[in-house]
Amino acid sequence: MQKVHTLAQKDGQNHLILCSHPNVFTIGTAEKESFNVDAIQSDRGGSITCHSLGQNIYYFCFQVKNPAKFYKKVLTAFEAFFIKYLPEVKYNKEQAGFYIQNRKIASLGFRYSQGVSLHGVALNVAVDLAFHSQINPCNLEDIVPTSLANENIHLTQESVNHQIIHFLQESFHDATV
Repeated sequence: MQKVHTLAQKDGQNHLILCSHPNVFTIGTAEKESFNVDAIQSDRGGSITCHSLGQNIYYFCFQVKNPAKFYKKVLTAFEAFFIKYLPEVKYNKEQAGFYIQNRKIASLGFRYSQGVSLHGVALNVAVDLAFHSQINPCNLEDIVPTSLANENIHLTQESVNHQIIHFLQESFHDATV
C-alpha cells in the first residue's frame, strides 16, 4: 500500500488495491492496550483489527481534496452492496463499521497524506470466525465478528469484488473527491 500511495502522489491517479491477508492481527498507532494474540503495529488509527483469508480488503490510494466527500462516496458504494445482499446491515459512524445488531461484518478507516488516502475497508466474506473471535472487533465491547457466509449470503470473494467495484464506479462516477 505504501508503494502504491507513493505512486498515486506522483502520477495523480486513483489506485484501488484489492487483496486478502493471511491470518494476522494489526494494531493502530493510538492503541496502548496489549492483547493476548500476536499482533503487528500498523500506521493506521484505531485499535486492533483482524485480517484473514476469506476477507476482502479494499485499500484506497485516491486523490482526495475533500475527505468528507470521499468518505461518503465509499460509504455509499458499500451501503448499496449491503442493500442488495444484506439490507439489515447498518453503518455505525461511532464504531467505524458495518453491523447487523452487535455483529460486525466490515471495518473501515482512512488516513490522508499529501492529498492521497490510505487504508480502506475490510469486508468479511467467508472468514474463519473462530480466529476472528479471539478479539473483540476493533476492541469494542459486546461486538462479535460475522461474515456474509455466516449470515447465509454465499458469494465468492471474486463476485463480491466485482459487485463492490460496480458500486464504487457508480458512487465515484463524477470522479471528484
